[in-house]
Amino acid sequence: METVYMGTETRRSSTVATSRKFWQEAATFRVVRIFALALQSMFFWIVFICQFKYIRMSTSPVFHSIKLDESDHTSVQSRNIRKGRIMWSRSPSCDAGNRRMLAHKLRLTKVIDESVSSWQTHLFTNSRKQTLFVQSWMPAGGKRLRGMLLVLHGLNEHSGRYLHFAMQLNSQGYGVYGMDWIGHGGSDGLHGYVPSLDYVVSDTVALLRWITDRNPSLPCFLYGHSTGGAVALKAACQPLMDSLVKGIILTSPALRVQPTHPIFEVIAPVVSTLLPTLQFKGANKSGIPVSRDPAQLVAKYSDPLVYTGPIRVRTGSEILRITNFLRKNVERVSIPFFLMHGTADRVTDPIASQDFYISAASKWKRLKLYDGYLHDLLFEPEKEEIIQDIINWIDETLNITEL
Repeated sequence: METVYMGTETRRSSTVATSRKFWQEAATFRVVRIFALALQSMFFWIVFICQFKYIRMSTSPVFHSIKLDESDHTSVQSRNIRKGRIMWSRSPSCDAGNRRMLAHKLRLTKVIDESVSSWQTHLFTNSRKQTLFVQSWMPAGGKRLRGMLLVLHGLNEHSGRYLHFAMQLNSQGYGVYGMDWIGHGGSDGLHGYVPSLDYVVSDTVALLRWITDRNPSLPCFLYGHSTGGAVALKAACQPLMDSLVKGIILTSPALRVQPTHPIFEVIAPVVSTLLPTLQFKGANKSGIPVSRDPAQLVAKYSDPLVYTGPIRVRTGSEILRITNFLRKNVERVSIPFFLMHGTADRVTDPIASQDFYISAASKWKRLKLYDGYLHDLLFEPEKEEIIQDIINWIDETLNITEL
């Protein structure tokens, strides 16, 4: 009888101990859950406050011209530049400052025909109080201006690479502006990092407004290469855009960009929110040739203003987002456009350009495919032919609109 009683007490003690342990673990789980919810709430509050900060900072864009001389590039720049390469700082603001000095130096070192072109550099303060580096090339020698064109470079490059293109347009009476995106060239931001391509779209529209306000009697055109072409097309979907530009010229536009693996399209928005500046080597296309001219390849990838590192997660996510937008809104593009693509392009899809041409609502549109040409059409051996095609289309467009 005593043995049975002791066994019952043992079982009762075991049950009580198990119950106590269960409730202790449950309490611990509740604490962990509350802590996790607190962290999640804190994260969303931080995101909200950061967005609110940008809203409060909004102001009207401001444009400044810069007059440069040799004295602008002696002391600080000599410490930051070694053999044509920048000694990068960890700070994005210092990074942008070094790049801006190098972009200024480009104007002092590049030889241009001053009888054809007049070259100036400017600083444009956007609505987010960020400083964008802008260049202008105008016909020299009192040549009458026939129109204006704004150049949007492609991902990871800068407007200074389009000097030859600008000079060719100057010789035909067209003035040219080139804007470095945020995080590119001499503009503010971490090199190669684009927090939102919508920022580039709004900066493009703001600069176009400034150009047209300053030159109300001149027709204006927009040129975009690669991802710059996608930005130009999204800008074309903005209200009243047809009052700002007469037409858009596109080379190798990014219209149907596919991630290297389908899973990346799913996780990219999440990772880009948590780790936006993370460099992702798996999406890098640096090994793909973009020109059949070896000298142009060397010039591009030895240029310290060209970002050659792995793509940043947020930047890649933004490219997927803007191409998805264009795929769903192709019928909203009604502005005249001239689309050019090389059939051997392995960076962007020439088939996507053909599909876009067919679906776009524009009445005055043209597609030209260059057999065997690669991605950077304006840097191919046949660049003079391509530039002449662009000039001919602009002339035709102006003749049609004047009728």
